[in-house]
Amino acid sequence: MPRQILEGIRILELGQLIAGPFAAKTLADFGAEIIKIEPPGQGDPLRKWRMLHEGTSVWWEAQSRNKQSVCVDLRQPDGQELVRKLAAQADVLIENFRPGAMEKWGLSWEALHALNPRLIMLRVSGYGQTGTKRDEPGFAAIGEAMAGLRYLTGEPGRPPVRAGLSLGDTIAGLHGAMGVLLALYDRDARGGQGQMIDTALYESVFNLSESLLPEYSVFGAVRQPAGGALPGIAPSNAYPCADGEYVLIAGNGDGIFVRLMRRMGRDDLADDPGLARNDGRAQRAEELDEAIGAWTRTLDSGAVLAALREADVPAGRIYNARDIAQDPHYRARDMIHEVTSANGLKVEMPGIVPKLSTNPGAIRHRAPTLGEHTDAVLRGVGLDDETLRTLRGKGVIA
Repeated sequence: MPRQILEGIRILELGQLIAGPFAAKTLADFGAEIIKIEPPGQGDPLRKWRMLHEGTSVWWEAQSRNKQSVCVDLRQPDGQELVRKLAAQADVLIENFRPGAMEKWGLSWEALHALNPRLIMLRVSGYGQTGTKRDEPGFAAIGEAMAGLRYLTGEPGRPPVRAGLSLGDTIAGLHGAMGVLLALYDRDARGGQGQMIDTALYESVFNLSESLLPEYSVFGAVRQPAGGALPGIAPSNAYPCADGEYVLIAGNGDGIFVRLMRRMGRDDLADDPGLARNDGRAQRAEELDEAIGAWTRTLDSGAVLAALREADVPAGRIYNARDIAQDPHYRARDMIHEVTSANGLKVEMPGIVPKLSTNPGAIRHRAPTLGEHTDAVLRGVGLDDETLRTLRGKGVIA
């Protein structure tokens, strides 16, 4: 196996569910050692989310690959002291509790930084560590709504909908992982010290909002939901086919638009000077969507896609999970990995992104069972067997 680029970086993960653990998972894929702290008993609630096999979520198997599980009760002073011992030897600590929880446990940034000046602390929360909403509970759906995303999703005139994924959490996790990498670079390549990274769910989604705010700032324009279209960029939409399927067609590049129109037999539109650039096409988006839809309705989806491949026009099917699992391109790109869980279940899960040519990431080991590494990790910070038995008897560890 090639050298892992984050090999030797030790990360203490205190978060639960999605955002913080997703950041840790991303870093673990590239070699970071992840020590995941879970509460004794049920552990991370993600273990019981979505579909379970023999009592454990198959989502857990993907989210927690490459991690070690250590059961510590953070509500007990002895448990908090164990975290301090682990933080003293860690490079990074990741937490996504509501602001104030770490302070209540004596694990504030100031306390941990004084203990280990080289420690980097990633804090992920709904609204950030400061501001008027700091103390409010924040989940992905709320962050997506505050960032403007939920307002845009759905059909015009109908209630907004959400994507069937926790985008706010994973987008925040990616921003958090980027922050960790920046802080590691400053510390290790620039001679800096550890620092705290404050990542908010709503800000992470807002960061992807493109022209939403600039257009309001300059024109007073409030972008409205547009269904499958991309407002102001045309043509780009989902179009119905004769077999009842939809295809996505992105004909919004100037040259691409001409090729699309000629393949449809609409030379009149291809040669129309008013449609040569996007600003002109955007003004006539409805007309163009009607023309494209009239063409796609005469053909099965496979025939539409074949015609557009021949014309070099970006187009594609709308995939479900079965389509993904059966698509040869996913396999060719090594984007589907099979991992055997602790109970012998073979689970397919997403591969590693991004792809590095010299130091690609790897799934080095399966997701841990609850508390699987408690004793081994705590022995590594100096606890002997008698101390472990005492702490276990008090319910501090499991």
